[in-house]
Amino acid sequence: RWQKVLYERQPFPDNYVDQRFLEELRKNVHARQYRYRAVVFQSGAVVQQLCSVCVFVVTWWYMDAGMLSPQGLFGAALVSSLLGYILFDAVDGGAGRRESGRTRWADLKSTLVFAAFTYGFSPVLKTLTESISTDTIYAMSALMLLGHLIFFNYGANAAIVSSTLSLNMAIFASVCLASRLPRSLHAFVMVTFAMQIFALWPMLQKKLKAQTPRCYVGVTVLFALAALVGLATISSVGAVLFASLLLAISCLCPYCLIRLQLLKDNIHGPWDEAEIKEDLSRFLM
Repeated sequence: RWQKVLYERQPFPDNYVDQRFLEELRKNVHARQYRYRAVVFQSGAVVQQLCSVCVFVVTWWYMDAGMLSPQGLFGAALVSSLLGYILFDAVDGGAGRRESGRTRWADLKSTLVFAAFTYGFSPVLKTLTESISTDTIYAMSALMLLGHLIFFNYGANAAIVSSTLSLNMAIFASVCLASRLPRSLHAFVMVTFAMQIFALWPMLQKKLKAQTPRCYVGVTVLFALAALVGLATISSVGAVLFASLLLAISCLCPYCLIRLQLLKDNIHGPWDEAEIKEDLSRFLM
């Protein structure tokens, strides 16, 4: 009788198997079953980041067209940052701050140092890309913002995820676009706004998502509506296309994912690589 061993000679070819070989066949052992509402909820991270890029580009367009003053944007960003800072601590009662050991004075110093450094170098940022054509600047900014969306940490444990690279690409895009604004003050305000929306805003999103899911959903919907309204004032066609993209990501893609799960046919059996489940640490001492 054939045995599934290699240490004995048997009167069978090396590739011989009997009918018992397929008795250990298992299908979709590790397949995950998703719920539609849960997938839609998780897609909110992608929607929010797309809206962040949209709000940033719309804000830059308004400043470039002279319809938004740098003082007005700086005041609005400052007020929203203070409200977000208070909300960030109020969501978990300051537990995260106590665990990290970071004080409010340290946050204030970091903010002042960043603001002073950016304001001091704003004339350099304004003239940094004067020798580069405007079309090239726009193309570079578009590629950098696309890279920001690709490498952003949406919560997936993948090799392509890099929060540092994603943030650097967004800031580089903001520097490129700020260099095409009229004055140095515009460049300073634009880079500061980019840091707020690409670095600070995702941190608040993550805290809301973990602590108050309902509030997170409400903030996501309001933020998406604000981005659509801002884009509609520039281009109605662009607003319709962007709304279609958001609906496809938040509604259509989760449905397709769940439907495709039914077509999975991963097989497992005795042909898989052997897994040593015994604790062998005693041999390493």
